Amino acid sequence: MAKLLFIPVSIVSGLLAGLIGKKAFEVIWGKIDDQEPPAPEHREIDLRRMALALAIQGAIFTVVRGVVDHAMRVWFFRRTRRWPGEEEPESA
Repeated sequence: MAKLLFIPVSIVSGLLAGLIGKKAFEVIWGKIDDQEPPAPEHREIDLRRMALALAIQGAIFTVVRGVVDHAMRVWFFRRTRRWPGEEEPESA
């Protein structure tokens, strides 16, 4: 039941993480280069710069999404006393 109730919180946290991640990437890329980051849809690009931009962007989004998701789960637990997920990772 907690997982079902958490769905709207998860949607909002995903949107929030996307906004935070986008802004963080813009700030970090601005320190690397003063030009817009190259994207796959651009025709004339340096593939190394595009790969660097995508790697940085992916890392930022993964970290931000994970941190925001966990923070929202903690917030949800404090409000409902139900954890919306697994208690701990499965052992190998």
